[in-house]
Amino acid sequence: MQAGAALYSDELGGYKGLHGEYNHQVINHAVPYVDGRVHTNTRENFWSLLKRGLSGSYVAVEPFHLFRYLDEQAFRFNPRKDADGNKLNDGERFQLALSQVAGKRLTYQQVTGKLGETAV
Repeated sequence: MQAGAALYSDELGGYKGLHGEYNHQVINHAVPYVDGRVHTNTRENFWSLLKRGLSGSYVAVEPFHLFRYLDEQAFRFNPRKDADGNKLNDGERFQLALSQVAGKRLTYQQVTGKLGETAV
């Protein structure tokens, strides 16, 4: 996240001290749940979808690959709209996915974490 970016959070103590580097605004869930643009609903929605995917669709997730599942969920969640704010349809999102994998290769050794091992 870039310095000066808007950051909305709840009152968790771990977020204290972010006011200097970010435009940090806090929502107190005990009073209003939303205050204009200040809310945590989007972040909570992302984590809810991720947890349902990990326990439902993927079931047996190896910790070694967790970052890949997080990247996939972020890709599914983030490009819902184009730069002008228009909603992308499934075909447009598929084209976006293809444009980001063209010319890249993921080998079996990379997937299994055995990159650099020699066969016995």
